[in-house]
Amino acid sequence: MEKDSILAALRQVRDPQTGQDIVAAGMVQSLEIDGNNVNFKLLIPSLQMAGKAELNFACIGAIAEIFPNAQVNAHFAARTPDSQQPVSSVPHIKNIIAVASGKGGVGKSTVAVNLALGLKQLGARVGLLDADIYGPSIPTMLGLVGERPKVQDVTGVPKMLPLEAYGLPAMSVGFIIEPEQAVVLRGPRLAAIIKQFVNDVLWPELDFLVVDLPPGTGDVQLTLVQTVPVTGVVLVTTPQAVALADAIKAMNMFMMEGINVPILGVVENMAWFTPAELPENKYYIFGEGGGKKLALESKSVLLGQIPIVQSIREGGDAGKPAILQQEGVVAAAFLEVAKNTLRQVGVLKG
Repeated sequence: MEKDSILAALRQVRDPQTGQDIVAAGMVQSLEIDGNNVNFKLLIPSLQMAGKAELNFACIGAIAEIFPNAQVNAHFAARTPDSQQPVSSVPHIKNIIAVASGKGGVGKSTVAVNLALGLKQLGARVGLLDADIYGPSIPTMLGLVGERPKVQDVTGVPKMLPLEAYGLPAMSVGFIIEPEQAVVLRGPRLAAIIKQFVNDVLWPELDFLVVDLPPGTGDVQLTLVQTVPVTGVVLVTTPQAVALADAIKAMNMFMMEGINVPILGVVENMAWFTPAELPENKYYIFGEGGGKKLALESKSVLLGQIPIVQSIREGGDAGKPAILQQEGVVAAAFLEVAKNTLRQVGVLKG
């Protein structure tokens, strides 16, 4: 028996939490071979982790297939959290970006979908989580209405497989309930669903998971920041004063002590109206300057301004997001938002 052979066998075993290969995930430590004895340490987030026994048997079985006489001893140990970096239940997701607004109707879901696809166009591996439990729009915007996620057993733990559109893995409560069904949930159930969509979905390795939050400052927002380390927030507002006032409340929630999530920047949606036949004309229906004011208040930057163009609405309703259009000001505007968001994450992480 050689270490390389043992590690090759263990690469067939999946972490019940993330679905990742346990060797690549860095869970296998201190591997030693002494005669027929194979000893190693398995690092897990908590000794109370679900699926721990199944993981142990899976390791024994994988090695026994190659070396039937091996005596396998896996010693479980909880990961020691680095004081500088919170332990994530989804370590294979590098960055989690929340898209938030203070009020509904400002185009937050449209921004989330097009931001995710824009980051993908820039070469990143991106997923999309629809956390707007009461008003899930992502199934419609990605053309996935009526689709249902499958369930896969990963080392004894059932995991939901995200659906995919345009190469983007996505999860939404809208994939589970009927389109006309009202979602009536109180705080604890909302929190449970958000945790399930993060921890019990078989997300692939991602550079970014974009999370479309519900409007306002409620249970879902708090649960998300308490469940996973959120890299930063993209705030969405429209130019008018009433939208700006509500967006500032959302900003203040993320900046509160104990939450303290960085604001990556601001997207000003519906910045002006441009008719298709007069692309050079700009009509400031909702006023001007709301995005810049919010960027100043949050000590961040204006990531971009998105005009009101009929094709954005048409694309959202038809399940063909605006950024996928081959030409036009809208695709360019959303791609600029994605580029600036990517830059801001780079600045934040040094």
